[in-house]
Amino acid sequence: MGVLCKENELKKKIIVCDVDGVLLNWEDAFQVWMEHQGFKKVKGHQFIYNAAEQFGLSKTEGKKWVRLFNQSAAIGFLPPLRDAQEVLSLLHNNYGYRFVVCTSLSKDKAAQELRTRNLKKIFGDIFDDFVYLDTGADKDEELYKLAKRYRGCLWVEDKVENGYAGEAVDFEPVIMEHGYNMNEDHPFFVARNWEDIYLKVIKRI
Repeated sequence: MGVLCKENELKKKIIVCDVDGVLLNWEDAFQVWMEHQGFKKVKGHQFIYNAAEQFGLSKTEGKKWVRLFNQSAAIGFLPPLRDAQEVLSLLHNNYGYRFVVCTSLSKDKAAQELRTRNLKKIFGDIFDDFVYLDTGADKDEELYKLAKRYRGCLWVEDKVENGYAGEAVDFEPVIMEHGYNMNEDHPFFVARNWEDIYLKVIKRI
C-alpha cells in the first residue's frame, strides 16, 4: 500500500507504500512456497484476498503458514511487482521522490532485515523509513503516527480496508488492482500498475 505528500505541507516528495502486492510480488512467491509444502490453491483463488481461504485453510491455520513463510529465507528474495522497479526509479531519479514503507510482515528481526535488503537490492537507496508490523496486523495506529509527518500524501495499498484507514488520517489512498480487490466498491483511485501512479504524480508537478 503508498502515500504522495502535498509539497506545500511537507516540502518533501514522499510516497508511502505497502509492500506485498504493491512493491513486491508476495502472492506468487507464497504460492510456490505453499505448493512445496503440499498445498494447492482452490478454484477461484484469484478473487480471494485472504491467503488461508485461497488454499482452503481455516484463518488460524492460514495465518500460521503465512507467518512461517514471512519468517523464512524466501522472504528475502521476492521479485518486484509488475513495473514497480522501473517506475520507482523514474520517480526517484527524475523527480526526486522518496518512499516510506509500512508493511504487516512480521515482528521477527531477521525477517525484517531480509525484507529491507530485498527492497534495497531491487530499488536502491530510495527509502526514508521502513515500518514493520506483526504478520497481518492492522495499520490504523501506525498510519495515524505516520500522518503526523506525511499527512496529505498518497497511500498505495492493495487492501481496500487499509485504504479507508489511510483516508481517515488524511492520506490520499491509491489501490493497486488485483483480482481479489477489483470488484470491491470504494471511492479511491485504482492503479493497474505503477505507470498509472506515475501519470497521477506527474500531473501534480
